[in-house]
Amino acid sequence: MTTINVAMAVVLAVLYSVGFYLLLQRSLMRILIGIVVLGHGANLLLQLAGGPPARAPVLGTADPVDFADPLPQALALTAIVITFALTTYLLALGYRSWVLTGRDEVQDDVEDRRVATRERPEGSMDEEPDASDDASDPGSAAASDEPAEQRR
Repeated sequence: MTTINVAMAVVLAVLYSVGFYLLLQRSLMRILIGIVVLGHGANLLLQLAGGPPARAPVLGTADPVDFADPLPQALALTAIVITFALTTYLLALGYRSWVLTGRDEVQDDVEDRRVATRERPEGSMDEEPDASDDASDPGSAAASDEPAEQRR
């Protein structure tokens, strides 16, 4: 039975925490570094899931318990390729942003600002009118004594 190495669990927690923190920043360079740190954390997690090191690959007719599991190794190689692809894409995106605007910070969107201030556009149906407002208006349907079928 294998036990979890506490030091590696702490290292993984730190890598994932730092990666997610950097991923939530506005600077494209910090986002890039966050992606790279998360990629390293994923690779380390996959290698730890593969079991203890220095086990033989699947060769011969030895006991299958002594074999190294090839799946985490294949997944780690896939994670390396994905991290490399995201890194090159974000580098190109950051370079293009630097050329066009002179900075790598992601700008606020008008919709983001509206949501952040919880400003509702005119005519939105988000709020229900109060019944007291309807009763005070003599031309409203609530103040009318007519049935709903006759008002239409």
